[in-house]
Amino acid sequence: MSDELTLLAEAGAAAVVAAMATDLWQATRDGVLGLFRRDAPDSAAPVGARLDEGAALVRTSAAPDDVRRALAGTWARELHELLRRDPACRVPLARLTAEVDGAFASGRAAAVVLEQNNTARDSGTVFAVQHGDIHTTRGAGGATRQDLDDGPQ
Repeated sequence: MSDELTLLAEAGAAAVVAAMATDLWQATRDGVLGLFRRDAPDSAAPVGARLDEGAALVRTSAAPDDVRRALAGTWARELHELLRRDPACRVPLARLTAEVDGAFASGRAAAVVLEQNNTARDSGTVFAVQHGDIHTTRGAGGATRQDLDDGPQ
């Protein structure tokens, strides 16, 4: 039984942190809060704050997958403890995990695009791209040509 709970908690944690900073996040967050609210209604606010902190770290990190890996262990422990206290949470956690996994498998999940502000000053020029590459070359006479590669979408 403990191995089953551990596996489910780890799968649930992986789904939760994978959903952070994607368009699946709000629904996933709400689902996790619902599980904790079932167990202890007063626990929802602190759990929500921890979820939001983690999502903010993922969203603002230069290495979001590293942050997700670090957060997965914490959420696996949290979910395992929840499942130990309230075994009735197993089915809804398994359902939430399957929904998130299914959304990623079908390509329905997308990363949230962060706002990007670029400002050119003092006759400067800004060449900017998000989630891709930018290639700039100078042709004859100093003319600039840009090739934007939006990367995988």
